Amino acid sequence: MTGSGTSAFAEARRQFHAGLLAGGVLGINDKGVPSNADSSNRTSISYARAIADTLKVETVSERLAGQTSGGEFEQATANFLADTFPQLGMLRPGDWEIRKVSGRGAAAQASVFEQYAHLVDLDRAVKANPQLQAVLGNGYTIAPDIVISRGSVDDDFINQGGEIVDNTIGLHAPIRRRNNPDLRILHAVVSCKWTIRSDRAQNSRSEALNLIRNRKGRLPHIAVVTAEPLPSRIASVALGTGDIDCVYHFALPELLAAVDSEGHGDATESLHMMIEGKRLKDISDLPLDLAV
Repeated sequence: MTGSGTSAFAEARRQFHAGLLAGGVLGINDKGVPSNADSSNRTSISYARAIADTLKVETVSERLAGQTSGGEFEQATANFLADTFPQLGMLRPGDWEIRKVSGRGAAAQASVFEQYAHLVDLDRAVKANPQLQAVLGNGYTIAPDIVISRGSVDDDFINQGGEIVDNTIGLHAPIRRRNNPDLRILHAVVSCKWTIRSDRAQNSRSEALNLIRNRKGRLPHIAVVTAEPLPSRIASVALGTGDIDCVYHFALPELLAAVDSEGHGDATESLHMMIEGKRLKDISDLPLDLAV
C-alpha cells in the first residue's frame, strides 16, 4: 500500500493541475472570479473559488477566450492521459497512441480508424448526391477532441507462446496486421468541456451517439472530462445511460468538499447521487477505466 498522495498517478494529477495554472487556463481575475466559473452565478463562483483555493490558485488573470481555454484544457487532458495510461501496460498491453485532435479536416475525423473507415465512402457518396445530403446532413461526421488508439500486431507476436493463429482462421479480425495493415483501432474518445453551458450541454451526447450508430465493430470508450463547478450543469451531461460511459471531473474531491461545505441541499444531493450512481468520477479514475 503506497502512502497518501505519493503514487505516480497522484503526481500526474498534481502536474495536470499545475499545467492548467501555468498555462493560464485556471486562474482568478481581479474581481475574484475563477476562469471556470459563470460570472453571473454566485453559486458557480463560490464552488469554483473553493476548488481554486484548494488547488492553490493565487495568480490574477483575465479569462482566456473560449476556444483558447478549451484547446488548452484538451491538451492538458491529453498530456495527463499520456503520462498515466501507458503505465497500465500490465492491465492493457498494446501499441498505444494518445493524441489531441487538431482541426476539423479529414485527418481529424474518426474515419481514419478501422471501425469508421467506411465513413470515407459515405462522405464521398453524400457529397456527390445532394438528395442524400439533404437526408443525412452531417450527422455521420465525427471529430473527437482526444483519441486513444492501438495498432494491429503481427502473427509472430500473437504466436510467441505457441501457435494460436494460422492462415486458415481469424481472417477478418482487425487486431491481426495481415487483415488490417494500415488502420489503427480506435480504443477511446474523450470529449473535453472546460465548462458546460445550456446551449452546448448536449454536444457530447450527440457526438457519442454518432460514434455508436456509425461504427462497424467494437465501440470505443466514450468519456467526457469537464471543469464545470455546478452539479446541475454536470448532471445535464452525466445523467442517463446508453451514450457516454461516464463524466470525469478535473477536481472531483475538491468539488465535493466545496459543495458539502456550502450546504446547498439540492446540489449536495445531486452530486452525491451522480457519484454513487457511477455517472461522475475524478480525472484520476479515467486511465484506469480505459484499461478495462
